[in-house]
Amino acid sequence: MFLYNLTIQQPTVINQAFIGNFSGNRTQEIIVARGSTLELLRPDSTTGKIHSVLTHEVFGIIRSIVPFRLTGDSKDYIVIGSDSGKLVILEYNPVKNQFNKLHEETYGKTGCRRIVPGQYLAADPKGRAVMLGAVEKQKLVYILNRDSAAKLTISSPLEAHKAHTVVYHCVGVDVGFENPIFACIEIDYSDADEDPTGEAFLNTEKTLTYYELDLGLNHVVRKWSEVIDARSNYLISIPGGNDGPSGVLVCSENYITWMHQDCESIRIPIPRRPNRMDAHLGEEDERGVIIISNVLLKMKHALFIFVQTEDGDIFKITIDSINEDGYSKIREIKIKYFDTVPAASGMCLLKTGLLFVASETGNHYLYQIENLGDEDEDQPEFSSNDFPQGDIDELDDVTVYFKPRGLVNLTAVDEMESLCPLIDSKIINIGEEDSPQFYTLCGRGARSSFRILRHGLEVSEMAVSELPGNPLAVWTVKTSASNEYDSYIVISFVDATLVLSIGETVEEVTDTGFLSSTPTLDVGQLGDNALIQIYPNGVRHIRSDRRVNEWKAPGNKTIVKAACNQRQVILGLTGGELVYFELDPSGHLNEYQEHKEMASQISCLALGPIPEGRQRSKFMAVGCVDNTIRIFSLDPDSCLQPLAMQAVNSIPESLSIIEMKDFNVDGQNTLYLNMGLQNGILLRTAIDTVTGALSDMRMRFLGSRPVKLFEIKIKDEPALLALSSRPWITYTYQSKTTLIPLSYETLEYGSSFCSEQCPEGIVAITGNTLRILTVEKLGNVFNQSIVPLKYTPRRFILHKPTNTFVIIESEQNTWCPSEKAKFKENQMDTSEDNQEEELPPEQFGLPKAELGKWASCIRVLDATTGETTCEIELDNNEAAFSITTCVFQSQPDETFVVVGTAQDTILSPRNCTAGFIRVYRFTEDNKALELVHRTLIDDIPMALCQFQGRLLVGMGKILRIYDIGKRKMLRKCENKQFPNMILTIHTQGDRIIVGDIQESVTYATYKNRENRIIIFADDTIPRWITCTTMVDYDTVVGGDKFGNFFVDRLPASTSEEVDEDPTGNRLIYEKGYLQGAPHKVTHLCEYHVGESLTSINRTTLVAGGKEVLCYTTILGGIGVFIPFINREDVDFFQNLEMHLRENAPPLCGRDHMAYRSYYIPVKNVIDGNLCEQYNLLPYERKAMIAEELDKTISEVSKKIEDMRVRVAF
Repeated sequence: MFLYNLTIQQPTVINQAFIGNFSGNRTQEIIVARGSTLELLRPDSTTGKIHSVLTHEVFGIIRSIVPFRLTGDSKDYIVIGSDSGKLVILEYNPVKNQFNKLHEETYGKTGCRRIVPGQYLAADPKGRAVMLGAVEKQKLVYILNRDSAAKLTISSPLEAHKAHTVVYHCVGVDVGFENPIFACIEIDYSDADEDPTGEAFLNTEKTLTYYELDLGLNHVVRKWSEVIDARSNYLISIPGGNDGPSGVLVCSENYITWMHQDCESIRIPIPRRPNRMDAHLGEEDERGVIIISNVLLKMKHALFIFVQTEDGDIFKITIDSINEDGYSKIREIKIKYFDTVPAASGMCLLKTGLLFVASETGNHYLYQIENLGDEDEDQPEFSSNDFPQGDIDELDDVTVYFKPRGLVNLTAVDEMESLCPLIDSKIINIGEEDSPQFYTLCGRGARSSFRILRHGLEVSEMAVSELPGNPLAVWTVKTSASNEYDSYIVISFVDATLVLSIGETVEEVTDTGFLSSTPTLDVGQLGDNALIQIYPNGVRHIRSDRRVNEWKAPGNKTIVKAACNQRQVILGLTGGELVYFELDPSGHLNEYQEHKEMASQISCLALGPIPEGRQRSKFMAVGCVDNTIRIFSLDPDSCLQPLAMQAVNSIPESLSIIEMKDFNVDGQNTLYLNMGLQNGILLRTAIDTVTGALSDMRMRFLGSRPVKLFEIKIKDEPALLALSSRPWITYTYQSKTTLIPLSYETLEYGSSFCSEQCPEGIVAITGNTLRILTVEKLGNVFNQSIVPLKYTPRRFILHKPTNTFVIIESEQNTWCPSEKAKFKENQMDTSEDNQEEELPPEQFGLPKAELGKWASCIRVLDATTGETTCEIELDNNEAAFSITTCVFQSQPDETFVVVGTAQDTILSPRNCTAGFIRVYRFTEDNKALELVHRTLIDDIPMALCQFQGRLLVGMGKILRIYDIGKRKMLRKCENKQFPNMILTIHTQGDRIIVGDIQESVTYATYKNRENRIIIFADDTIPRWITCTTMVDYDTVVGGDKFGNFFVDRLPASTSEEVDEDPTGNRLIYEKGYLQGAPHKVTHLCEYHVGESLTSINRTTLVAGGKEVLCYTTILGGIGVFIPFINREDVDFFQNLEMHLRENAPPLCGRDHMAYRSYYIPVKNVIDGNLCEQYNLLPYERKAMIAEELDKTISEVSKKIEDMRVRVAF
């Protein structure tokens, strides 16, 4: 068994985000790390949108990232610390739109190790050095400079190691142009390590340490160390030199302290929310506040720092300093509540006042700062002068509060959709659409969501207008070639033509010269300022002064098809006759004397674009009803001479000759012939610009209706709109050509649309309506429909009889409804303040409770409308953990919903006071659930599964079979021999496959005669299972929490032996092997995906495609494993993968094979993401690899593309 791995959607999480000028043209951009992917984002301050510029897979874990700019330079470099054991410096090349590797310095072993640097990365603010730190002991400093050719140079590493030291954070201190200094939060545990009593551990001190790089002596020294609060976790560098007082803000629990060498520290408390539910805890047990991210705003006369707490509250810190004797001295530090946004892994502030918030979970946001909050008098501002200062140990704890409120200073202007964390998914085609939909559970807490993902780009409707009848076609046309925007929309009906002018409004005009009493076949702009209208009986050439030249079809013939560009017109008459016209320099349309007779009726025509600096296009294409497409020359010397022919398997419906970039030849423009057939297939082939020969055929099935093709513009580049049973577009994006459907209803005809309000749009018709559309969020694979949820979702199922989803949600450390009500009753009469409205949890999160408190609910969701029809809150600290549907043998006409819950659950160590199995049935209207009964069980039921008309329950180490009773579930059979905790259960016949949380998969069988569950096989590798799926009777696939994917199969001989033993006595008395079951599974495939897998579905993603294994990851990524059918393809891709490992090494220096073999050596899986890097290589390398594979570049590229498009997207 061989599999081919492909990523459908890159992870949507953002681990780190930094701002910089990476293009070198004063444009601010944001570099983000998404797991193992590096992405460059560019916010557009005019539209308020954020666009992805470049995405690159690095095949490694990006541990740390920081922008770096040499002194006096205008361009930022990207410094990356990864699990490759190498420091990598990248430069963004805006011309080629790619990252170039400038330096790759090896410093340690691979992997994320405790003492190998890479976890922390800090840059000197003046651009002279970077420090690379490990979690423990090792720190390295690299000096960066430029040589005589102005190229970046890097020194050998300078060591700043200190044994028995754990580092919590690291930043570069701004000290102007003095020797660079780096600040670290450290703990020295050497005494605690040697003290068996544990006293030294309790007395361990956390310190702020300055490391100075002496540029003269070229070494690093510990310059200064000061004891700080033991709860300190975060450092913020303050501008120094001529820009500020220097030093760092040390952020600890509840406090922020400014510290610097030879200066007195200044401390200020972090304001807290007035949480009334914490009132019973007392100050010692009350939950503290810590800082998790920050961003600096430096203005001419002020210095602001925005800091964010783990609750999402943003505070504005103002540092007031004065200049004394050439040194800045801080007079006071002020802190004031600013706004509340989702908790961020990084915040970036642009000069235009846009604030980018990379959320830890859920969607990322771009905000506009409306004001700085100085006029917000409702919020108290706290000053350091109002609180005592001095030695930390001698100061009393001070608690201050602010008043939470909705957004006032920030306005959300754009949103980047993120699925992280993606908890569970199912792939089902409920709506009977062209491709199945992904139903996913995403998010955490009150910002959780149930999302429906449909393959396609999001479309925005700019306008929808009803027309007086059902139109046949629509075009847009400019009155002059120099016009920036379109002038008219021309709509053809069965017996009339309607012309609309485009301005501030769209309205009908009648004085354009167009003939309105006849249908129109084509409209175009000729020459500099003339128009042409082609109708069944002739051609109207409309001059700019409204003079009209008319050409009439000869005899009793009519025009059936037509095509035109700015200087040429081609007509197809009845009987298969071709008539060609060309515009002469004086502006007259001249007919070519010879007419070309085709062997059969003409079904479609296309003219190529006129190359820059030329008078005419050299080629035209003619499609005939005899299933052929011919290329003819339009050269004066060989006019209407055939050059090439292509036979197709259906009548061609539409043709388009379009010039697009070909990334097989370094992005040079290539002429393509696109052919839409009546059977719903789109063909694309390249036209040789000299000979007209056709080559490199590509094919896609678009839908059940004939394919119509129209040229449009996307990002000022030529693109193609293809209309079948659903609309599709082909466009170039990030150095690759993309064909993707639009998430919109069926369109019948379309054209490009360009106006002042909509520079790049599509005008289309469907039914009796005219629609103006724009395509947004290029690069997205899915269009999302979002249903907000109340708590963190855990699992969901589809109840097929009612076509509804049932979702279980459980939230840890928050209050259940009865507890909330009790608090409100107790505090109702204490003061008027307690009667304030509860904060909206969507913005402020759910109120926090102590450990072991849970809130949970069961939600019923209509699968077609997405509406919640029923919501059942679980009370008394009960939380839901598992769910399934079950048809019981005693009641075969009804499908029950079974939910596994537990009360007073503590996750570590795992414990609960009681577990329950709740059985629900749907009410008569199929919109709500009613409880049948609740059964007490021993442990947390983490897995439920229907089995032979009964219920399998996995609770802790016990696998138990239940049947339904009148008042409770009835215990029938059990096995207590499973290793740790049952997490997944799959069944087929008598076979049961159990996934354990720590010990991989276990095979068991149920012997009905003996009423016994017998374990007979397990795995030799202890895997921490997160999800599994049964592929066939003997084979299981799964993923673990460390990001590994595996395929295990039971040997055929063992499988037969088990099935042939009717009683199971032989299995019971077989001797265990390797401290486990008597038989072991064989490992067919092993592969490191890089992210924890959360679900695996066996499914078909495209119409007519083969089955694949589709997986989702916790970070929001979606991918597929495609099974190979023949050995020839396996050999080809194995050789290609081998060549790419040598010729296209990963960007961050990680060895590709070592990365895919992170925990277990990769086996029988080929990395399709690496194979697709072939298209990004320089032409010379592509040619060399293709030659080694005994193929051409286009053949290799086509084979790579076919692997994706035939089964996925």
